[in-house]
Formats: sequence, C-alpha cells, structure tokens
Amino acid sequence: MARPLRVCDHALLRFIERVGGLDVEGLRRHLAESLDRAAGAAEQLGAREMTIAADGFHYVVMKGVVVTVLTPQMKPKRMKARR
Repeated sequence: MARPLRVCDHALLRFIERVGGLDVEGLRRHLAESLDRAAGAAEQLGAREMTIAADGFHYVVMKGVVVTVLTPQMKPKRMKARR
C-alpha cells in the first residue's frame, strides 16, 4: 500500500495564494507594518530576538524576521538576552 500523499507548507501557501486568490504579499506587508514600531523600539534597546504581544497573539521575531505566531494558549519561551 502506498503512503498517503503529503502537502508541504510551501505548496499549501501557493495553493492558498494562486487557487484561493489570497493576497499573501499584502498580508505579509500588513503584518510587517503593524509590528514594525514595536520591533524598532526593541532593536534600539539592542534586542535582536523578541516576542511582540499584539491583538492577543505573540509574534516571535529573530534577527528582523517574524518566524512564528503563537496563539493565546501557547506560551512563548523566554529568550536569553543577546546583543
């Protein structure tokens, strides 16, 4: 019996974008713009890794890139201070 076919995250994202018609780049810009002020303030204090709490969610940022979004039920890990 053949293994069931799996769909990777990249393919799912492209399906949502190209078949579903969702403006992925528009969402990316919106998210970046909404978090930019908080990230900029943290970076001025020397932080390169941070968790930004906004709208009930936690956005994990590493080296200027949002790497994941956590729901209210998920607890962000404490990050070690790095400069």
